[in-house]
Amino acid sequence: MKKVLLALTMVLGVSFANAQAYDGKDDAKFQIGANFQKNGTGIVVVYDYGMGENFSIGVSSSYILGVEETIGADFGDRFDLKARFNANLGSVMQLPDNIDIYPGLNLGLKNFGGHLGTRYFFSDGFGLFAEASVPFAKYKNGDLTAAEELHNQFVFSFGATFNL
Repeated sequence: MKKVLLALTMVLGVSFANAQAYDGKDDAKFQIGANFQKNGTGIVVVYDYGMGENFSIGVSSSYILGVEETIGADFGDRFDLKARFNANLGSVMQLPDNIDIYPGLNLGLKNFGGHLGTRYFFSDGFGLFAEASVPFAKYKNGDLTAAEELHNQFVFSFGATFNL
């Protein structure tokens, strides 16, 4: 049993040493996860592409699957698409290579906002991400219905991230 545990520790240690959360220019990440917000939960997919040592651009899309029926949300309320810009700060903050923290801005179908996320890689190709996002400016002013608030409020996402 001790030999198996030692071997497992060595394999995982090598995996952690080689994992890269952000590798700079031409780095590509794909993320898929769950999206949590008031009155609904759904799925989110993200693609980020490294443009330089510490910044990337990308696109994200989300769709709310579980919506409370009483709010009457249609497809347009449930769906969102955003262009995004990230400042990848893992190396700036001198974090281990398998961890990245990325604040950023996004411009979507519903609002202009910001996000703050982190990625932790277990191996060179697989890791976990967590991201929080908030709107800074909504395209529709005044009182929004509960359906219009979807994607127009604080959103938390969590899931898997992959190096491409």
